[in-house]
Amino acid sequence: MRPMSTPAPARTQNPSWIDRYFRISERGSTIGQEIRGGIVTFFAMSYILVLNPLILSTPDSTGAYLGGGTDEPNFAAVAAGTALVAGLMSILMGSVAKFPLAVAAGLGINALLAYTVVGMPGMTWADAMGLIVLEGILILVLVLTGLREAVFRAVPQQLKVAISVGIGLFIALVGLVNAGIVRPGGTPLQLGVDGSLVGWPAVVFVVGLFLIIVLMARGVRGAMLIGIVAATVLAGIIEAVAHVGTQAEGAAGGWGLTVPAIEGSVVAAPDFGTLGQFSLFGAFGKIGVVAALLLIFSILLADFFDTMGTMVAIGAEADLLDENGNPPSTRQILVVDSVAAVAGGAAGVSSNTSFIESAAGVGDGARTGLASVVTGVAFLLAVFLAPLAEFVPYEAATPALVIVGFLMMQQVTEISWRDMAIAIPAFLTIVLMPFAYSITVGIGAGFVAYVVLAAARKGGARKVHWLMWVVAALFVVYFALGPIQQVLSV
Repeated sequence: MRPMSTPAPARTQNPSWIDRYFRISERGSTIGQEIRGGIVTFFAMSYILVLNPLILSTPDSTGAYLGGGTDEPNFAAVAAGTALVAGLMSILMGSVAKFPLAVAAGLGINALLAYTVVGMPGMTWADAMGLIVLEGILILVLVLTGLREAVFRAVPQQLKVAISVGIGLFIALVGLVNAGIVRPGGTPLQLGVDGSLVGWPAVVFVVGLFLIIVLMARGVRGAMLIGIVAATVLAGIIEAVAHVGTQAEGAAGGWGLTVPAIEGSVVAAPDFGTLGQFSLFGAFGKIGVVAALLLIFSILLADFFDTMGTMVAIGAEADLLDENGNPPSTRQILVVDSVAAVAGGAAGVSSNTSFIESAAGVGDGARTGLASVVTGVAFLLAVFLAPLAEFVPYEAATPALVIVGFLMMQQVTEISWRDMAIAIPAFLTIVLMPFAYSITVGIGAGFVAYVVLAAARKGGARKVHWLMWVVAALFVVYFALGPIQQVLSV
């Protein structure tokens, strides 16, 4: 799906080896377009270099921090490890799967580790990362045996469309929340502060959003990149003059996470203190076999279906899906994603997975793995240029996510809304992703509803692929995991 009225580039008469390898002209793109898309994706994802160290900054049950030390968090080591693994895995995804999908530390799983797992009696960060490595190995086995791909192909095409639409709403909400445009308040969510947009960062977001909209409406190539760069420059000027500060410092109208200012050198020597800090089976001796297996199951299920939803959404946005809603190189995508989970655990920075923010680069024209390679190179540069990468604030990058949400929402017309057996599962899939703030929850609710409604129809149960029955049952367990853990712990 091309952004609005942007014309397709002409095919290259004598394509270079890069063009042929990545099938750039074949997919209606250009090398310049791929480079631009890769940079946009990096900007949309760069917040992970700050957010992952913040989330993983809690001490484990022994009082030790990730990356070493008992006095304070080692932010530099976690940031360097996060950038290194994201860079290498994104390059691997681009060069092997040749798909415009970038990879980085997965949000949600890192929070589970920081706020739940490492706080269990006796658990250390190395034990927690060992669970991630085991989970990644299990998913890789599922891929190599063909089971993960078989589950993906068993999903009805219209449910895949619903997954893509739901992810569009999800990332639009992520963009609005991260920018502070939508916040918790007297109601579950509200506009800004007490129903009003407050502060200069909100101005940066609005300017960036409408600049991208206008440029896209006029068919300007690189609209998202132009919008992000312009908004970042505006943010830097505002911070230099007004010294806005951050919301964490008590400024309600402050920047959400990173301040667009650079103090000192833009180059910093990396600290790789987290690499290799994992204990493969340490958790089993600390919390018991059953508890460890339940944790691995919950992480595995989240990783399994987050990636499935993400690659469908990216493939739909890039117009790369076949008639059954399957992206090209599905096996390669899933293999690299599984390897990334293992790499993230082994590097001590949490499971790495496909990032839905890749849709920002696709929305700006990326169609091939070259864009992911560009994103990966940018992450590797960020290992040494972390201060420069942190200059881009949420408010400048997240307008692109809102626009991509709109583009992905357009697919909603492909769902048969008068067929209740597919419409209700599709509806639950779409609404629960943003409402529950989880791609996995939306997919699970849709799958369970689809199987239940099919079984309610005369002869309908026989038409459901047996793998859908198995997955729906697993999701029932996933949704009841808390009570199940309580029963087993008695």
